Amino acid sequence: MLRINVETAADDTAVTLLRLEGQVTGPWVEELRRVCDETIGERDDEVHPLVLDLTDVCFIDAHGVALFQELAARHVTVTNGSLFVTEQLKEVCHVSR
Repeated sequence: MLRINVETAADDTAVTLLRLEGQVTGPWVEELRRVCDETIGERDDEVHPLVLDLTDVCFIDAHGVALFQELAARHVTVTNGSLFVTEQLKEVCHVSR
Protein backbone atom coordinates (compact mmCIF):
# COMPACT_ATOMS: atom_id res chain seq x y z
CA MET A 1 0.00 0.00 0.00
CA LEU A 2 1.10 3.54 -0.71
CA ARG A 3 -0.31 6.75 0.72
CA ILE A 4 0.37 9.95 -1.22
CA ASN A 5 -0.17 13.26 0.58
CA VAL A 6 -0.03 16.34 -1.64
CA GLU A 7 1.17 19.65 -0.19
CA THR A 8 1.61 22.90 -2.10
CA ALA A 9 3.95 25.60 -0.86
CA ALA A 10 2.19 28.68 0.48
CA ASP A 11 4.92 31.00 -0.82
CA ASP A 12 5.63 32.09 -4.39
CA THR A 13 7.81 29.09 -5.24
CA ALA A 14 4.89 26.98 -6.54
CA VAL A 15 6.63 23.85 -5.24
CA THR A 16 4.45 20.79 -4.82
CA LEU A 17 5.54 18.23 -2.23
CA LEU A 18 4.32 14.64 -2.33
CA ARG A 19 4.85 12.84 0.98
CA LEU A 20 4.89 9.10 0.31
CA GLU A 21 4.16 6.47 2.95
CA GLY A 22 4.44 2.71 2.46
CA GLN A 23 5.79 0.74 -0.50
CA VAL A 24 6.21 1.84 -4.11
CA THR A 25 5.31 -1.56 -5.59
CA GLY A 26 2.83 -3.19 -7.93
CA PRO A 27 -0.21 -1.07 -8.80
CA TRP A 28 1.05 1.75 -6.58
CA VAL A 29 3.81 2.50 -9.07
CA GLU A 30 1.23 3.43 -11.70
CA GLU A 31 -0.76 5.43 -9.14
CA LEU A 32 2.35 7.44 -8.25
CA ARG A 33 3.05 7.96 -11.96
CA ARG A 34 -0.50 9.22 -12.48
CA VAL A 35 -0.28 11.67 -9.56
CA CYS A 36 3.13 12.95 -10.71
CA ASP A 37 1.87 13.37 -14.29
CA GLU A 38 -1.15 15.31 -13.05
CA THR A 39 1.06 17.47 -10.86
CA ILE A 40 3.74 18.38 -13.39
CA GLY A 41 1.77 17.73 -16.56
CA GLU A 42 3.53 17.04 -19.79
CA ARG A 43 6.05 19.84 -19.16
CA ASP A 44 9.64 18.85 -18.48
CA ASP A 45 10.54 22.27 -17.15
CA GLU A 46 10.91 23.53 -13.63
CA VAL A 47 8.04 26.02 -13.65
CA HIS A 48 6.15 23.99 -11.03
CA PRO A 49 8.83 21.95 -9.23
CA LEU A 50 7.86 18.63 -7.72
CA VAL A 51 9.53 17.16 -4.63
CA LEU A 52 8.98 13.58 -3.45
CA ASP A 53 9.54 13.05 0.30
CA LEU A 54 10.41 9.39 0.93
CA THR A 55 10.74 9.61 4.73
CA ASP A 56 8.11 6.91 5.27
CA VAL A 57 8.82 4.70 2.24
CA CYS A 58 10.14 1.28 3.24
CA PHE A 59 10.55 -0.48 -0.14
CA ILE A 60 10.59 0.21 -3.88
CA ASP A 61 10.28 -2.62 -6.42
CA ALA A 62 12.04 -2.71 -9.82
CA HIS A 63 9.14 -0.95 -11.58
CA GLY A 64 9.21 1.75 -8.90
CA VAL A 65 12.95 2.24 -9.34
CA ALA A 66 12.37 2.65 -13.10
CA LEU A 67 9.70 5.26 -12.36
CA PHE A 68 12.10 7.22 -10.14
CA GLN A 69 14.62 7.18 -12.99
CA GLU A 70 11.97 8.63 -15.33
CA LEU A 71 11.01 11.26 -12.76
CA ALA A 72 14.64 12.28 -12.21
CA ALA A 73 14.90 12.90 -15.97
CA ARG A 74 11.89 15.22 -15.58
CA HIS A 75 13.68 17.26 -12.87
CA VAL A 76 11.71 15.82 -9.94
CA THR A 77 13.59 16.13 -6.64
CA VAL A 78 13.71 13.10 -4.33
CA THR A 79 14.44 13.67 -0.66
CA ASN A 80 14.61 12.01 2.78
CA GLY A 81 15.00 8.37 1.78
CA SER A 82 16.08 5.86 4.39
CA LEU A 83 19.48 4.27 3.92
CA PHE A 84 17.80 1.22 2.40
CA VAL A 85 15.67 3.24 -0.05
CA THR A 86 18.60 5.51 -0.93
CA GLU A 87 20.63 2.40 -1.74
CA GLN A 88 17.82 1.10 -3.96
CA LEU A 89 17.80 4.36 -5.91
CA LYS A 90 21.53 5.14 -6.00
CA GLU A 91 21.95 4.02 -9.63
CA VAL A 92 18.98 6.01 -10.98
CA CYS A 93 18.68 9.28 -9.05
CA HIS A 94 20.16 11.36 -6.27
CA VAL A 95 18.27 11.34 -2.97
CA SER A 96 18.97 14.49 -0.99
CA ARG A 97 18.81 14.58 2.78
